[in-house]
Amino acid sequence: MWNRRDEPASRQTPTGPSPQPAAAPAPATPQPAPLTADAHRGATIGKAVKVVGDIYSEEDLYLDGEVEGTIELRDHRLIVGANGKAKSAIKARDVIVSGSVQGNVECSHKITIRKDGKLVGDIKTAGIIIDDEAYFKGSIDIVRNGSGD
Repeated sequence: MWNRRDEPASRQTPTGPSPQPAAAPAPATPQPAPLTADAHRGATIGKAVKVVGDIYSEEDLYLDGEVEGTIELRDHRLIVGANGKAKSAIKARDVIVSGSVQGNVECSHKITIRKDGKLVGDIKTAGIIIDDEAYFKGSIDIVRNGSGD
């Protein structure tokens, strides 16, 4: 850039194959990136917000505050962040719990309880993932996709 005497890029020719960087070994168990409001698209309830009442949404919801009441996102995803607390009956397509949920959860697709996440209540879902060091107390009813029974 400053006082550079190299040939213009259009005249340079490669002199041989470029060296390939050494591949780093893959970790034994890949760790998912922590979910944050910045990495999420949709509505957000911040950690300084407390909602007492029912929530119905037509978009994804990231909960990092507190909710007491029904949460219904029929065809969308609910993410309970690390600071999130829900004392709620939840119905959603997908639920990811990194915080605390107390109440029954019904998912048409999948529920994930992440490390340090806590769920106390009954689950009805087509798929479930419970990470090591997560806490779950309740029953699980696995249903076929789309049947709801």
